[in-house]
Amino acid sequence: MTSTLDGLALHGGTPVRTRPFPVATGAAGRTFGAEESAAVQEVLAGGRLNALGGTHVAGLESDMARLHGVGHAVACSSGTAALHMAIGALDPDPGDEVITTPVTDFGTIIAILAQNAVPVFADVDPLTGNLTPESVRRCLSPRTRAIVAVHLLGAPAPVVELADIARGRGIMLIEDCAQALLAEPVAGRLAGTVGDVGCFSLQQYKHITCGDGGLAITDDPALARRLRLFGDKGRPRDTAARTHLSFGMNYRMTELQGAVARVQLGRLGDVVERRRRTARRLIGSLRGLPGVGLPDADGHSFWSFPLVLDPATAGGTNLRWASALRAEGILAEGRLLDHPAYASPVLANGRIYGNSAFPLSSPPSRKDWSYGPGLCPAAERLLATTLLVLFWNENYTDADVDDISTAVRKVHAALT
Repeated sequence: MTSTLDGLALHGGTPVRTRPFPVATGAAGRTFGAEESAAVQEVLAGGRLNALGGTHVAGLESDMARLHGVGHAVACSSGTAALHMAIGALDPDPGDEVITTPVTDFGTIIAILAQNAVPVFADVDPLTGNLTPESVRRCLSPRTRAIVAVHLLGAPAPVVELADIARGRGIMLIEDCAQALLAEPVAGRLAGTVGDVGCFSLQQYKHITCGDGGLAITDDPALARRLRLFGDKGRPRDTAARTHLSFGMNYRMTELQGAVARVQLGRLGDVVERRRRTARRLIGSLRGLPGVGLPDADGHSFWSFPLVLDPATAGGTNLRWASALRAEGILAEGRLLDHPAYASPVLANGRIYGNSAFPLSSPPSRKDWSYGPGLCPAAERLLATTLLVLFWNENYTDADVDDISTAVRKVHAALT
């Protein structure tokens, strides 16, 4: 064992990889080209940078709706804004409950708290990190108004089953597709089209980007109008009235963002297909490694490439593996999140608005909410022990993938 460990770069051995990989924050890891530059120049030459009366954001919305086979898409300033618009369109009473996952970016939770609703955390599948229908059912109450399902890392969540639960209770299903553009939860259906609203991110690290930006899609015209009103201060732009019909925010996207995003959207199919092709190559090369769980490629859009470790068989936890892989020159992360969302200080310290725990304390929730350890055991173990995330990129070559495979096998051989 000692001689094998000595071969690891972590212990002074020769690393598998010394060349940098393409990453989402550099030109080598993005798909920008002449078309994006031309679109931006067109906006600047025209002098109208805001979307009101412009054509690029409107065109992006039309293209997004067409791609997903729905009637409506509403562009906005971020993926968090898209989720907030969805909760805003739901219009919960203070203290109403929204069931969601603890394995998510905190933007998912912000959207719920910002409308004075209570996030209720259901547990996840230990292999995918996505909500399980059984756990969601256990969280239902008379005050449940919605379920927010996250398609984690590009893996499709069980939204068909969750939609059945939502319909049976007369509540809304919102799909957080920030990491899952073109994921397919069921054959022929894209992520974001099974629930009532699908929310997407165009942030720097996502499949396609305009730096920051978001989109919400729906096939319900009344819901689409509420989304649009909430993202534009409640002002009805479909009339000439200079008034405000409802509470809302200013989440408008600019024409500069829309111009870049619309070109990027045209590249999306190729981006996802290239990620899928190289992911399938890695899956094939790693199949059969004891203690290393591989993702199901069916419907996956591979924002990242997850490995789920059995520490007893794989020779260590996600942190140990991540350290060893990074020393080999591989982009790996042993902590997707430091902790489940409910353990974040903003919830744990009881201060949300000023010194108030509102809306988690009664009133308005009619109970006092606290989220202690052990609330979602599968989520806690996944984040702390088993989930190892490999960064992924559409510009990975076969040689890049083979280096990753070599490093994973090297680490596995050394640790087991």
